[in-house]
Amino acid sequence: MALRLLGAVIAGGKGRRFGADKALALHDGKPLIEHAVTALGPQVDAMVLCGRDWNAMERVDDRPEPGLGPMGGINAALHLAAERGFDAVITVPVDVLPLPADLRAMLAGAGAAAFADQHLIAFWPVESLATVEDYIAGGGRRIVGALDLIGARRVTDPPGLVNINRPQDMNRFST
Repeated sequence: MALRLLGAVIAGGKGRRFGADKALALHDGKPLIEHAVTALGPQVDAMVLCGRDWNAMERVDDRPEPGLGPMGGINAALHLAAERGFDAVITVPVDVLPLPADLRAMLAGAGAAAFADQHLIAFWPVESLATVEDYIAGGGRRIVGALDLIGARRVTDPPGLVNINRPQDMNRFST
């Protein structure tokens, strides 16, 4: 039986280092958020956007409360996945491109998995929900801390990924 996967684009950041809403920054004429959604969509059974509204996509807000950073979005996506019968969530940030077309296959295997350097690109089994909730309740906010708790395998990042934190990072794409 094939796994049912919920894709979650983490897009609620404030863009302080970028100086603007980086999800809407243009690369090749399209906002970064569109690049993430377009790359992840074919690899999952359904998608949500964590922390923002965009193009009528379903939105989930940080759980249990706003201001928790990416862990709040991950927790919200895991809750939605559990409620709707998904097996796992694949998370991607809005600001790391280009996402591989074989991301699902790269993260497949036993249990949780995450890219070694870009930890927000990860596979979160629904069974990890209670551990993630406890981690957040205990003050945990670091993605790598949650991944360590759930025993996530680390997958080598593919070459060419660019993490966009500042406007000059937009120039690092090879086109």
